[in-house]
Amino acid sequence: MQSDLESVSSSDQDKNDPRPVGWLKVAALAAVSAAAGGLAAAWFYRKTLAQMREAAANSPAGEELERPTTDSSDEV
Repeated sequence: MQSDLESVSSSDQDKNDPRPVGWLKVAALAAVSAAAGGLAAAWFYRKTLAQMREAAANSPAGEELERPTTDSSDEV
């Protein structure tokens, strides 16, 4: 039995619709956009990244950068 809000043609059309769901298109577009943005950023900063790799390769193992520690008693 059909409700007053749904007709026979609209209920049959939803089941046979071969088009992908809208959210799937949006998710695919977001994934492609994120990948393209990551590649663009890597290309734009390629010289900086190369310098950082070179500096890391040339630094002695004992002189790695460390996060400065803070004393909890100094905080207010």
